[in-house]
This record gives sequence, structure tokens and C-alpha cells, in this order.
Amino acid sequence: MTIHLFNGLVYGALLIVMCSGLALIYGLRRVVNFAHGSLYMLGAYIGYSVALQSNFWVALVVAPAVMAVLGVVIDRWGFRLLQDRDPLSVVLVTFGGLLVIEDFVQTVWGKSNLSVSAPAELAFSVDLWGTPVPAYRLGVIVVGAAVAIGLTLWLRYSKVGLFVRAASTDPVTTAMQGVHTDALSAMVVGLGTALAGLAGVVAAPFLSLSPSMSSDVIIDSFVVVVIGGLGSLAGAFVAAMALGLVQALGAVWLPDASVLLPFLLMVAILLWKPAGFAGSRT
Repeated sequence: MTIHLFNGLVYGALLIVMCSGLALIYGLRRVVNFAHGSLYMLGAYIGYSVALQSNFWVALVVAPAVMAVLGVVIDRWGFRLLQDRDPLSVVLVTFGGLLVIEDFVQTVWGKSNLSVSAPAELAFSVDLWGTPVPAYRLGVIVVGAAVAIGLTLWLRYSKVGLFVRAASTDPVTTAMQGVHTDALSAMVVGLGTALAGLAGVVAAPFLSLSPSMSSDVIIDSFVVVVIGGLGSLAGAFVAAMALGLVQALGAVWLPDASVLLPFLLMVAILLWKPAGFAGSRT
């Protein structure tokens, strides 16, 4: 049982990194980004290429940095233009972006499954209450916790974080107070995209890389964001850990219904709290 709980925490930590970006982008731009999973995949492949030329630690820095730049470009020529469009247009454009990125990945890296080796510094096992667990996966939990704590402190105690929270609540009034909301949004989308890339790099050593990996995680990511409350970062943290544990335990106790468990959890939570765990706050 210990190993299953541990695996649930690992997947929950990965979802925290992934979904933080999705929640931040929606909170500020009000754009449901269906291409977020493909950005996670692209970050993983960029990390793979960088790791081949140098090492995993360099990839952990370079890939999110490249994705951050891409995020700023996407905000300027995509999300900024979609902000006031009807939801159907947003879905079609972001879904189209998903297809473009998937085709790009297949063209550059091919369709075969690829893998990234865990760094040598974490290539050992740790005894966890009598059960050996990979040290690298403990590192994934640390990364998820660091992202959650770092974003919380940034949003609550920094001046820029205050501007982000204000703009996510009322962008017009925030702009009237002298805040450059477009530049702020570009920064947040860049950060959210970088977090998607970071999640891809972190996932690469224990999940195989393939052009279909975006669809494997994007559904769970949207379930997390909906359960947590659209645009709510705190709610996304709670929902990510809950879904990770449900997935891990469900695969053991209800293997035939494990695919349905995320949706059943979402239905149950929304019947109880229609706005999600934390409503729509950032």
C-alpha cells in the first residue's frame, strides 16, 4: 500500500507543476488553453535534446526557459487576441495549436518512444517505511512542493503577485491604477508555459516520451482545474494531490473502472461545490 500512496503523491506533484500554469493562464487571460498538454510534451522533448548534448540538470533549466519565451510569443499573437472572443473560437484556436505542436514534434523527433535517464545523483533507492522507492521520484515530490510554495509566496507577498491577483479579479480597474496588464499577462503566460515545460522535463525520466503524451495528461489537468475552481491556484494544488491519490489507489482496487475515476471525482465534487474547492479565485 505504501508504494501506491507514494506513486499517487508523485503523480499529484507532477500535476501541481502542470496545472499551476493552466490555472494562472486562465485566471489572468480567461483563456481555456487546450494546447497546454502539447506545451508540456514540447518541453519534455526539448529537455530530451538538451540532456543528450549536456545533462539532465542543464535540461531542467534550458527547456523551461525556452518554453517561457514561447509563452510570451503565444500570449502576444494568440491569447491577447482571443481574450474577448467567444468560447468556441478559443477552443478551436487552442485545439488547432495542439495539433500544430504535435505535428511539429513528430516531424522533428519522430513517432518512436524516447526516454531520458534519471540523473546519476538520484539513481538510487530510499527506504520509505520498509518499502524501497526511487530517489528521483522523491525529487519530483520536492519539485511539486517547491512550485506550490514558491507560487503561493510570490502571489501573496510580492508586488507583482499583488498585481496578478488584482488583474485576475478586475483587469480594467487594475489597468486604471497604472498597471500594464498586457505586459503582466505576457509574463504570467510565459511563466505558465515554462511550468508546463518544467513538468515535461521532470516527467521524462519516469514516463516515456511520445507524441501522444499530451493527451495522457491534459484530461487530468482539466479535471484538476475544474475541481479546484477555474483560475484558483490553491484549489488546483488540493485537487492535484486528490486526483493523484485517486488514480493510484483506483488502479489497484478498481482497475476496470480506473479510467472513469477522475470523471466520477469531478462529478461528485461539482455536485457538492459547483464552483470547485476554492471557487474562481487566484
